[in-house]
Amino acid sequence: MAQRICVTGASGQAGRAVVADLREHGYQVLATDVAVTRADREDGMLQADLTDYGQAVEVLSAGGADAVVHLANIPAPGLSTPAVTFNSNITMNFNVFQAAAALRLSRVVWASSETTLGLPFDTPPRYAPVDEDHYPVPTSTYALSKVASETIASHIADWSDIPYIALRFSNIMAPEDYQWFAEFQDDPNQRKWNLWGYIDQRDVAQSCRLALEADPGTVAGSPAFIIAAADTVMNRPSAELLGQVFPAVTLTRDVGEFGTLLAIDRAREVLGFQPEHSWRDDVTL
Repeated sequence: MAQRICVTGASGQAGRAVVADLREHGYQVLATDVAVTRADREDGMLQADLTDYGQAVEVLSAGGADAVVHLANIPAPGLSTPAVTFNSNITMNFNVFQAAAALRLSRVVWASSETTLGLPFDTPPRYAPVDEDHYPVPTSTYALSKVASETIASHIADWSDIPYIALRFSNIMAPEDYQWFAEFQDDPNQRKWNLWGYIDQRDVAQSCRLALEADPGTVAGSPAFIIAAADTVMNRPSAELLGQVFPAVTLTRDVGEFGTLLAIDRAREVLGFQPEHSWRDDVTL
């Protein structure tokens, strides 16, 4: 088991949760981000721009990292121009992937995205719950940057024999975000863009740790896993939502009353991922 973990994008919403979780479970964490506050520096976070390959190498080598959890990217479409989003993400990802191989790290766990599956679903999905076999259907340069990065990771994994594990995160939420869920309960179209999916930041952290700890034989190469909550953001049955908004989409199996329409079966089976947090535990609508 790797003991010294470099976490990139450590000052972001997911990054802070991952750093805290790893430290709670006994890991030494080497945190880095391009945006670092004074408090972050005092806590040991290193400022680095991972679009510079030299800095990527230095970040991974300076603290003697055994593995990396790579979260640093422009995190969504529409935050920067399409070209900036694609070029920045693909450069950061290649640099970290290549540096990890050059330094012979034991494992790379990195943030891919649910958008690789066809989001937003302006064109309905072929079936639901959507699983990893629905990939790739990029509809934005952000999603394309993740699809291209998964391809790059697969080849570097083959060259290096290092596992490169892509976690296709759903829409990441902090507990304080749940208070806003009441606003779209009467209009399922507001959240149809990702089949009403989400993932609590604490379960993001769990999935990263499990990916680091998974038996090498089960994650060899460059596997990818959908990481989503076990339920949807809606207080209506999932089959009813699908039938109303996407009436031509086949529901391939019973998902339960509020079960997710983003299949997390593979993450459960291979990584042992079990979402522990639901907005229903914190909010009553």
